[in-house]
Amino acid sequence: MPAVGIPTSGNNKEYVGNLTPYVLATCIVAAMGGLIFGYDIGISGGVTSMDSFLKKFFPAVYRKKEEDKTTNQYCQYDSQTLTMFTSSLYLAALIASIIAATVTRKFGRKLSMLFGGLLFMAGAIINGAAKAVWMLILGRMLLGFGIGFSNQSVPLYLSEMAPYRFRGALNIGFQLSITIGILVANVLNYFFAKIHGGWGWRLSLGGAMVPALIITIGSLVLPDTPNSMIERGQHDEAKAKLQRIRGVDDVSEEFSDLVAASEASKQIEDPWRNLLKRKYRPHLSMAILIPFFQQLTGINVIMFYAPVLFNTIGFGSDASLMSAVITGSVNVLATMVSIYGVDKWGRRFLFLEGGAQMLICQAVVTACIGAKFGVDGTPGELPKWYAIVVVIFICTYVAGFAWSWGPLGWLVPSEIFPLEIRSAAQSVNVSVNMIFTFLVAQIFLTMLCHLKFGLFLFFAFFVFVMSIFIYYFLPETKGIPIEEMGRVWRTHWYWKRFVSEEEDHPNGGYEMGKAGQTVKNV
Repeated sequence: MPAVGIPTSGNNKEYVGNLTPYVLATCIVAAMGGLIFGYDIGISGGVTSMDSFLKKFFPAVYRKKEEDKTTNQYCQYDSQTLTMFTSSLYLAALIASIIAATVTRKFGRKLSMLFGGLLFMAGAIINGAAKAVWMLILGRMLLGFGIGFSNQSVPLYLSEMAPYRFRGALNIGFQLSITIGILVANVLNYFFAKIHGGWGWRLSLGGAMVPALIITIGSLVLPDTPNSMIERGQHDEAKAKLQRIRGVDDVSEEFSDLVAASEASKQIEDPWRNLLKRKYRPHLSMAILIPFFQQLTGINVIMFYAPVLFNTIGFGSDASLMSAVITGSVNVLATMVSIYGVDKWGRRFLFLEGGAQMLICQAVVTACIGAKFGVDGTPGELPKWYAIVVVIFICTYVAGFAWSWGPLGWLVPSEIFPLEIRSAAQSVNVSVNMIFTFLVAQIFLTMLCHLKFGLFLFFAFFVFVMSIFIYYFLPETKGIPIEEMGRVWRTHWYWKRFVSEEEDHPNGGYEMGKAGQTVKNV
């Protein structure tokens, strides 16, 4: 048996090509698609805490908040109505990601990105001008549709455009944009909330038009990927484009592999049904389990406590801003560490190191919060040094997430799928992510109210389980061309029983000869 989770196959192909300024610029512009997702994550929590917003649209929630003077930190934010407003976006994104699979496959990645930007912009305009709750809900749904389209297409676009040796770093640009979006949104919320007249929430919600404009204009100027062009029969244009993005004239080997993968994919009439075939069991398992685990890392519960602790340290009314800026900055910087190391150290190393780091920090924070907040959620007077220690561990936890499960939860699924199931499998990945984002958002505050500091242990258990899963079942995908990814499953100690040499090949059952000719596996 080979070493756990590590491919041992020889005969590795190495396509020629460089990291050209052209492909770097296109990947940076495409990665901006993450801004709309990040901005929404950051903006929605801040807006729903603004009194002027609550008074206008959710007066019952506002009255409950004003009348309930309890000091129980665990239960003071428990409101299903408001939670439903926030998390409804993810259900719309779930539906959109399924539709986006067909659009991405038949019309290209660019069109999906354009739809994402336009829908998100429409939602931002409606939300910024909202006069009634139905306008808010409609706007949230359009925002969700936009996120569904962009999250489905952008990671695929980045994985297909990037030279395989730099694929990890360029793909993580998407997650970096998400973290920047969150940080910018939190800072804007803080200042918009101070606007006299109580209309700052309109600027917060309407401000989403800016990242929407970036991805909309970007999708119009970006080239389509060679994979997508070949899939739609544009072979000559695809070869010319491949030569430009790789910076070399001789791209015959990679081009031939792309054509073979495309020919194989055209034999698949129904990629959704095809996903259920035995040989795609590893791909489907990863498309479901990686986003499932990503949402159960406990990042939500950690971020929830940050403002309370920053308040204790003495930032007072600026606690929420300092919490957002410090944890948000840690998030951005740690994602840059991931960009630097993902193609040097590998995906498995970052997953496992990040998991261990999060687990240790969760154990420490559980003990600290439990000792001071107890079961009734009243902290009393927290010593400043005590809160500082907890904040340091929270920042260490955020860093662990930001260079492991945060970016890799998007990178790994986008790079492991063969072309014939790529759009459908990516939709499964996005859908599972949105389902569990919705569920965690929907039940998190209720669980916090009932489990209290035990909720940290709930998520710590899942961090332990997901680390074991990565160790045994995820093969290393660093430095492997995207159309050659099939070999990592055929040499894996467990997955090889589903994917045999005869049953599967990275190009859907086609093997490339030295001269670039296509040879059918028999």
